[in-house]
Amino acid sequence: MKIALVCPASLPATQFGGIVFLAVDLAREFGELGHDVTIYTTDLDFSNGSNKFNKKLPRLEKIGKYRINRSHVWFSFKLFFVNSSMSKQIEKDKPDVIHTIGLRSYQSIVAWRTSKKLKIPLIISDQGGLTTHPFFNESGLLLKILYRVQNFFIKKIIKHATTISVANEYEKEIFLNLDKKSKIQIIRNGVNLETLVSKVNFKEKYKIDSKFILFVGRFSKSKGIENLINALNIIKNEKILSDVRLVIMGVDFGFEQKMEELVEEFGLSEKIMIIKNPPREDVISAYGESEFLILPSQWELSPLVPLESFAFKKPVISTRSHGIPFTVKDDKTGILVEPENSEELSKAITKLLQDNNLRERLGMSGYEFVHEECNCISMAKNSLKLYEKVLENHDNK
Repeated sequence: MKIALVCPASLPATQFGGIVFLAVDLAREFGELGHDVTIYTTDLDFSNGSNKFNKKLPRLEKIGKYRINRSHVWFSFKLFFVNSSMSKQIEKDKPDVIHTIGLRSYQSIVAWRTSKKLKIPLIISDQGGLTTHPFFNESGLLLKILYRVQNFFIKKIIKHATTISVANEYEKEIFLNLDKKSKIQIIRNGVNLETLVSKVNFKEKYKIDSKFILFVGRFSKSKGIENLINALNIIKNEKILSDVRLVIMGVDFGFEQKMEELVEEFGLSEKIMIIKNPPREDVISAYGESEFLILPSQWELSPLVPLESFAFKKPVISTRSHGIPFTVKDDKTGILVEPENSEELSKAITKLLQDNNLRERLGMSGYEFVHEECNCISMAKNSLKLYEKVLENHDNK
């Protein structure tokens, strides 16, 4: 089968988040199973900061048994990247099926139009773009206009899609609210367990001589970093925190300066270490050496970061927000608190630091969950079954 995976970012821009890892993991597994697969994407590169595009990246790169086809972005606004030559590349290659990941993107529009032109099936996945952003009402006029334009195309894409692949029941409801006739298949997100192996002595590299708790994600308001810093400020003088630091790892998406000001304002410089643009291998090693992960997001659809933490038998503190409870199970694989509730978050941090048995129980449960249900091999095999079914129905029309 010839498969086109279409998304707004891919390697080396791992800091972009879950879309990158989902597409790469699918492509690698499809290739291992003997399929001809290409990721069509942009030349986004975080090596010189966020949202930078690098013409020096190879236009066509073969990695193992799959390819990445990059086209240059000539215009971008926020996370909307326009690379108009992508459609010609897909048309030239004539895939059997197109799977686009990340609906609130120019690339999903390209996938939709190319699918119509080539008369081939289109599978769509979102990974969070359709979830109502909590700060939308605070956004500027240009961003509101962009969202309305995107929503116009998203409705057309959903209506045209052969099938929609969703990560959980919460996401399924979002699509049904947009189009009750949508054909939807739930396929759990998965992570590549083979690559989640520590290769760096994290504490030694960053000169950390105490235990630490971990945040991994974009430096943005929606990730709840302000709430996390407030929570740490509440318990900074408690004995349980005397030999514990918070390590924050990620790339700036507009909140870095505010985050650093908060750390300075609360006098937490000795308690909080911020690591900017970390290498992927350092993030992986940080999971393994941490006590647990904290993801205090105000909204997430189906985050991959908790799954990566579970792979190291580390529990997760997160929020009862949107799709998070389908990934982090309260009192089973982690602890859930209300978003923006610093007091409740501080109590959860204290509870998990104090109770070794609880950490071990939650961490082991998470480990079993990711191995049994949320690994990339299962995700790829279930996706292939969906493609085959879609193609069979398409051929019979």
